[in-house]
Amino acid sequence: MFKGIAYSVLASVTFGVLYFYTQLLGAFNSEQTFGWRIVATLPFLTLFMWFSGDLIHIKTIFKRILARPRLLLLLMMTSVLTSAQLWLFLWAPMHGRGLQVSLGYFLLPLVLVLAGSILYGEKLSKFQYLAVLLAALGVGHEIWRLGSIAWETVFVAIGYAAYFILRKKIQTDNLGGFWWDLLLILPIAIFFAQTGDTPYLKFLAHPSLVFVVIGLGLLSAIGLGSYILASRYLPLIIFGLLGYLEPVLLALVSLLLGEKIGAGEWFTYIPIWLAVLVLVIEGAVHLVQQKQRKQHLQLNVKQYSKRVGMDEK
Repeated sequence: MFKGIAYSVLASVTFGVLYFYTQLLGAFNSEQTFGWRIVATLPFLTLFMWFSGDLIHIKTIFKRILARPRLLLLLMMTSVLTSAQLWLFLWAPMHGRGLQVSLGYFLLPLVLVLAGSILYGEKLSKFQYLAVLLAALGVGHEIWRLGSIAWETVFVAIGYAAYFILRKKIQTDNLGGFWWDLLLILPIAIFFAQTGDTPYLKFLAHPSLVFVVIGLGLLSAIGLGSYILASRYLPLIIFGLLGYLEPVLLALVSLLLGEKIGAGEWFTYIPIWLAVLVLVIEGAVHLVQQKQRKQHLQLNVKQYSKRVGMDEK
């Protein structure tokens, strides 16, 4: 559980950095940025998997494809689902729609919690119930305030939820499955990277772009790799609730990039931020209880050993 929480926090922080990082990619449009992101991420993701010991999953899925070719079609579906999200993630801050996308990430955990409860019978703790109610209050207020919800918000919340559910169903919910998602979309990514007039001349005009693209690939591999590992180590409900940290960071970055939260929007964000605080408190309580149980167990073992020693005498 602790390992999954650590991966989730690392992913959220990395995604927040990536949102701001888009400002360094001004020489590219959103499609070119998406293309170079996929091209640069795949080698770094492979290296990440080598360090984490997950390379075996690539071979395992390949054997499954050979044994059941229909799996390739399902992998194409997950590839399209995740690639669309990766494109939107870069497009939004470049076009002043970062807050709409961050609201989608706020809504996503609620959708995952609902899916976890309905599809997998996962149960909520009291802390988690409170966090869900607070988050639902914030999201509900936003829908009431606007009378509708932005397409970017719906696209993130429904699209990503469908992605995780489908991956779980076809048993590719590991880094190997994500590696195949990127590999299958690679030809399209290469095409996007080459769109526009003289795309490669931009690297000659701005030599630093080479390092910017390398940094994009490295950050993407760390963030996405950690995110996928977190989804594997955590129950869907816990994974979904911890996902609230990411949109908080994305919203803050959007504000730093010049977007504004209107007076009527604060009642949307404050309850959701409180939901994050509730989860932090639950995590702290869980760690304290875990430490107390460990100390209690060690004490019982010592008392038992001492009693056995006295009986032998």
